[in-house]
Amino acid sequence: MSRTLLAVGMLVALGPAIASAQNASKKLYCWEEGGRKVCGDALPAAAVDSARTEISVNSGMTTARVGRALSNEERAEAERAARADALAKAEEAARVRREMAMAESYTTETELRRAYQNRIELLDETLKGSQMGIEGLRRSLVQLLRQAGERELGGQNVGKALADNIRGQHLELLRQQDLLGQQEREREEVEGEFQAALERYRELKNPDGDSSRG
Repeated sequence: MSRTLLAVGMLVALGPAIASAQNASKKLYCWEEGGRKVCGDALPAAAVDSARTEISVNSGMTTARVGRALSNEERAEAERAARADALAKAEEAARVRREMAMAESYTTETELRRAYQNRIELLDETLKGSQMGIEGLRRSLVQLLRQAGERELGGQNVGKALADNIRGQHLELLRQQDLLGQQEREREEVEGEFQAALERYRELKNPDGDSSRG
């Protein structure tokens, strides 16, 4: 009997503390539903993916703000953005490593200039070769067109072989012109790369703005 009375007394004494702990763990949820704000002490299944605010019943303070669940398209876009961000960071880290390697590889600015000048000279030779090839194709095409014109003026058929040759030469000329354009753009890119590398090299070698050159 005495043990029963003791247990009852302990429950009575601990009751407020237990109730307070239970209240502290209780939450009030607020979310948008049909364009209006709805709050409740339980979150229905229909609102699980909605944006919501969680409020402590005991203190009345906001304890969390949960964003709405992303759609499949939004999740895929977020993943693409994360991959793009990771790639950009990796490329930036690689750029920094290249710049540091450049600064360590070339002891003087003259060495850096010579390295790029060799690349530029090779590209210039390639451009000259392409330009000569295009000029040769043009002359050949002009001759073929002259032959075709003379035949037509003489009342003769141009002939399939000559017509096919003209078409083939014309297509090759267009292809070579396109290739030349690509080579010219590459030449410009290397020149721009050299100017940027030179500026960065000077910054790395002369962080205090020393104007002396090696």
